[in-house]
Amino acid sequence: MNEIEKKIKDLRASLRYHSDRYYNDDAPEIEDYEYDMMMRELIALEEKYPEYDAVDSPTKKVGGKADNSFESVVHTVRMESLQDAFSKDEIREFDRRVNETVSNRHYVVEPKIDGLSVSLEYRDGVFVRGSTRGDGDVGEDVSGNLRVIHNIPLKLTRPIPYIEVRGEVYMPKKSFEKVVDRQLLNGEKPFKNPRNAAAGSLRQKDSAIAAGRGLDIFVFNIQRIEGENLTSHKASLDYLKELGFNTVPFYKRVDNIDDAIVEIDRIGEERGTLEFDIDGAVIKVDEFSNREILGSTSKYPKWAVAFKYPPEEKQTKLLDIEIAVGRTGVLTPTAILESVHLAGTTVSRATLHNQDFIKEKGIAIGDIVTVRKAGDIIPEVLCVNEHNSDSVYIFPTRCPSCNEPVIREKDEAAIRCINPECPAQLLRNLIHFCSRDAMDIEGLGPAIIENFVDKGLIKNTFDIYNLDYDKIAGLDGFKETSANNIRKSVENSKSNDLSRLIFALGIRHIGAKAGKLLADHFRDMDAVMSASAEDILAIEGYGQIMADSVVSYFATDSAKELIEKLKTAGVNMKSTSQVKDERFSGMTFVLTGTLPTLKRSEASKIIESYGGKTSSSVSKKTTYVLAGEEAGSKLDKANQLGIDILNEEQFLEMTK
Repeated sequence: MNEIEKKIKDLRASLRYHSDRYYNDDAPEIEDYEYDMMMRELIALEEKYPEYDAVDSPTKKVGGKADNSFESVVHTVRMESLQDAFSKDEIREFDRRVNETVSNRHYVVEPKIDGLSVSLEYRDGVFVRGSTRGDGDVGEDVSGNLRVIHNIPLKLTRPIPYIEVRGEVYMPKKSFEKVVDRQLLNGEKPFKNPRNAAAGSLRQKDSAIAAGRGLDIFVFNIQRIEGENLTSHKASLDYLKELGFNTVPFYKRVDNIDDAIVEIDRIGEERGTLEFDIDGAVIKVDEFSNREILGSTSKYPKWAVAFKYPPEEKQTKLLDIEIAVGRTGVLTPTAILESVHLAGTTVSRATLHNQDFIKEKGIAIGDIVTVRKAGDIIPEVLCVNEHNSDSVYIFPTRCPSCNEPVIREKDEAAIRCINPECPAQLLRNLIHFCSRDAMDIEGLGPAIIENFVDKGLIKNTFDIYNLDYDKIAGLDGFKETSANNIRKSVENSKSNDLSRLIFALGIRHIGAKAGKLLADHFRDMDAVMSASAEDILAIEGYGQIMADSVVSYFATDSAKELIEKLKTAGVNMKSTSQVKDERFSGMTFVLTGTLPTLKRSEASKIIESYGGKTSSSVSKKTTYVLAGEEAGSKLDKANQLGIDILNEEQFLEMTK
């Protein structure tokens, strides 16, 4: 293989990988601009060396693919992507090609919304189906999640026989900020940008999750229509407005390419002030008759082009580095900068990611750095232009919030505070401690806990068992009855099994199942606390990272102090689980689907009470799959591996 062929092959592999991360995993690893530049390089090489052409090249395919967890939808009209342009010269070249083929044409210029492209179908004016673009030919049926988006009309203003429209589902910037705050509060990995947040939300199996994400839509095209004859793009957008659609927010019809470029510049100047993300502006031939003559390539329509705004970069001085402690204990560095105007806003702070990033770039306080807005949302430091110090910034060895030592776990980039009583992590830890799968304290939900923290009623985890119920009864929105209900729930939680308490402590890498394994093995908290990593590794299902995490947690003075206080309050410190007999000993069950009468948690308890264990994934080691209605891929895999399938009736018969 020669150098050119290898370069083409490597580019195709990289583009496929990053396309999959972007479209299908909603977790991009590079910026759009970097991806676009790789695509452009591949296009140029394929044109220059046609002998290396391939029908499955990323240059010939739309990026996404249908997710087999949703029903597939075959698009009658292909949902094409757009050819990109990165300079005004390329825009003029597009105009030249159009003028070679058609005459007396006009253009419509509109913003390119950065979201997830979808199709909406209506019969007799009623919404019947919605789907994602997928690979352009086959998408996913996400009708349920689209129905809960406020600006998608379920009934049009006119009962036209049939219409299919294309739009872009997006997440407004304010909604994105709320979602990220909630994710951080719950200790989850936050979405990188609004586009991926929108895509991830639209692919949720539970429509209630999508409904709570604040999604919105702009409709920008008619794919098919019956009962109406439209001749131009602008007329179709006007018509869509009349039908009740939330159309692309502003669009302008122009006579020539010079006026189109003026409009592109105007949109570019305003993009920093918009409440939604755009990654470019689109120029479309207005007349549908001209579009038919121009046609399409295997991937792009020849009657449209997308001008992509380059990421704006500026140089400024790094004044300081501020270390914040997140709600999961991760220490996050933020650059404090001399203010600079960037992408429509004034930037004085930027992310520095982690210690490895700082070391790799050689960043120190006082340096002149280049700043860019990643995805036009989060400012980040790209590189150092001028060093003003010989030493690179080093993270503190103690938590800035509680002064406890910080740790860096193996194979992790994050430096973390594991003090359970760290003030910076307090709210997240309290919410987790009271949650249903942990201590299950009904009445102490996230909003109420936050209220109690603000009022000074809870300053640490132990305060949950030392609440002043008279003060609670006197708060706005509370009465003696509600205060007593909280008191009763707090008292009830004291008798929970040790496994719930271990999970409630929020030990890194230790979930509910791992907590139960610890409790069942050691039987009381003192034994857990004194166990070595070697002792814990003897438990089937535990690895080195999990064992080290348990040992590190209980080695802290704050953890020891918290356990002593909880003991004093009367919280149970022993395992109460009992094994009736060993009939399921050595067996592994996987639960899938909805059972007729049992909840999955109830079935799991029955299995464990007979010495068996449950797993979340099917493998050759699985003994049985207990399947209910709407069992999905786990059932398919079990059939492929020849694993015995049980229904609820058969399972209960085994427990008699």
